[in-house]
Amino acid sequence: MRAGTVPEALIDRAVTRVLRQKVELGLLDPDWSPLPPALREPDPEQPKAVTEIDLDPPAARAIARQLAEESVVLLANDGALPLPATGRIAVVGPMADDIAAMLGCYTFPAHVWRNHVEANGEDSLPVGVEIPTVLDALREELPQARISHAAGCDVDDLSRDGFDAAVALAADADVCVAVVGDRAGLFGRGTSGEGCDSTDLSLPGVQQEFVEALIATGTPVVLVLMTGRPYALGRLADRVSAIVQAFFPGQQGGPAVAGVLSGRVVPTGRLPVSVPRSPGGQPTTYLSPKLGHRSDVSSVDPTPLYPFGYGLSYTTFAWDDLRCGDAPLGEAPVTVPTDGTVTLSLRVTNTGERAGADVVQLYLHDPVAQVNRPVVRLIGYARVPLEPGQSRRVEFQVHADLAAYTGRDGRRLVEPGALELRLSRSCVDVVGTAFVELVGPERFVDHRRHLTTEVTVA
Repeated sequence: MRAGTVPEALIDRAVTRVLRQKVELGLLDPDWSPLPPALREPDPEQPKAVTEIDLDPPAARAIARQLAEESVVLLANDGALPLPATGRIAVVGPMADDIAAMLGCYTFPAHVWRNHVEANGEDSLPVGVEIPTVLDALREELPQARISHAAGCDVDDLSRDGFDAAVALAADADVCVAVVGDRAGLFGRGTSGEGCDSTDLSLPGVQQEFVEALIATGTPVVLVLMTGRPYALGRLADRVSAIVQAFFPGQQGGPAVAGVLSGRVVPTGRLPVSVPRSPGGQPTTYLSPKLGHRSDVSSVDPTPLYPFGYGLSYTTFAWDDLRCGDAPLGEAPVTVPTDGTVTLSLRVTNTGERAGADVVQLYLHDPVAQVNRPVVRLIGYARVPLEPGQSRRVEFQVHADLAAYTGRDGRRLVEPGALELRLSRSCVDVVGTAFVELVGPERFVDHRRHLTTEVTVA
């Protein structure tokens, strides 16, 4: 400002905005306190005033349970799931009885608590909230089953001393649940988290070898992954009976995973990332351009084992009556102005015997553009809960702004030309395609553009 580069009025305006917001929030009131009301001095006239905060109220646990149950992804199942209500179940693996299986690195137990108890002893500080492990939750979920447990190995330690005990339990069981994955930490103190990077996507430590030892017993193995990143499963996928993926599912992740394993919860999660086939064969995300997919240009096949958007259920769904506007989908290209909207719809029916939820996904494919574009990009989705035999209609209102991208001159534009809108079960499982021709002038758009697809489920 003193150099004359910035006018004093701009600084005044910025300061005024900050002060105005503080006034509106009451931060400058004479009686304002940084303490929440529950922790302030009790009112003498109200001696029963609350002086503690409940960090683990039932309502919060209920929300955590719902989020966790809806996020668990069933990747594979040859009929081993749901688990039998009775019989012998070996629950093994380093994350089977560890609350770290639930939590990312920016949670209190991972960020502060573990360091504190390592320095001062296990009893020096409580975790503060109830976090059931997968083992605890399974014992509650299946009270008639005979559940045995052994860790088998650590997450990142290379010791195999515990293999024999866990393998013996698996060999003597009707089914083995192997819970493996990550322990979150910071700056190298974990296998996942800030500063905890990996040179490839193999399971940490000796966990891969441990799972292979369990498979060798001949007992059906249900692989449960409690991780912060996707790991390569190509060497295991065809040899285990089922795969369940949970990405640090939170405080209620243990009961959520146990609910999926028991069948109480019908899985509805879909992958927010792709799961690679080989440890080094995943150079990019599903949003890659054509050269990021399998081609003759490279000897490496980056095709994922399980693609973005993938997930199985305990029930089945049928899609029919796919339409673009009032016409059946795909009969002829639909002409839409570069500032216009196109409507896609379909009917989803639960054809199974259990209530569940399907996830309808809409992807955009732009075959020709000024710059290299992803082959497909998710632009809309709908989670459709259905009772057995029930049908619901899903409708997407897609504005042309959703086709906008940053052009060669750095400006975001919508250009005329061909597009494909693909109704899909995952980024590669396309059920129907609408061919759209955008017509009219090239448009430049800014932050006021349409950013989302309008979705209705009727």
